[in-house]
Amino acid sequence: MKHLKKLSLLFAVVIMALSSLSAEERKIIVPDEEDILAQTLDTTSPYYYTNLMLKYRLGTESMTAMEYYYLYYGFLYQEEYRPFAENRPLDDMLGIMAGINPEQPTVGQLEALIERGIEAMEVDPFNPKTLNILAYAYGALDDPHRERLYFNHLNGIIGAIEMSGTGLKEEDAWHILMFSHAYDIVASKGYSYNEARIISRTTEFVPLTRKQDGIKGFYFDYSRVYRNKPDDVTIKRDRTWQINGLQPQQYK
Repeated sequence: MKHLKKLSLLFAVVIMALSSLSAEERKIIVPDEEDILAQTLDTTSPYYYTNLMLKYRLGTESMTAMEYYYLYYGFLYQEEYRPFAENRPLDDMLGIMAGINPEQPTVGQLEALIERGIEAMEVDPFNPKTLNILAYAYGALDDPHRERLYFNHLNGIIGAIEMSGTGLKEEDAWHILMFSHAYDIVASKGYSYNEARIISRTTEFVPLTRKQDGIKGFYFDYSRVYRNKPDDVTIKRDRTWQINGLQPQQYK
């Protein structure tokens, strides 16, 4: 399908552009909790959270890198932030994708992906897998506006996380709100990876299956996740999903 091919090429170009920035070239802003809380609670701030989320969901205006940044990290202070909640709609999406022919999906499959995707965003509005699949589904249904919307959201969220550090050292770890986001960031760069290893009380390391571009893996700060962990919850990883191609394990 022409839209699928177009999206694949476009995704590759944007991700390449993001990944090609060096640590010196990329603007690094380590999340400042006091600043984020103050900005997102202040009704006069350009980053007032209610307005940011409305803008994100409506999709009628483009969002800046800083708006995505405050939107993502400001989610920590929202009642809806439940990092250990089960996301069954996302599981359903992955199940549909596992049996889909990406070159010839049926309308029913695409509509089911969108229905589940909207539901999945109620649990985790910034999940790269969800945003990625929604962009694909809308593109395949010849809805370029929503295809572009979710594609922009995908890259905006990836960019927000990458703005928080370099990911190359423990002290420069990328800050995440969900464990699954770490795998998605690595996958967005086209790397295959092994299971994450906890290396400290706040940091995990996601090793690549083989050293690439001089990189052995990436570090992620997951400390925010545990601030909202109920006592009776046991940590359980979700299914991995590569997003650098559109197959059961890959999608651009």
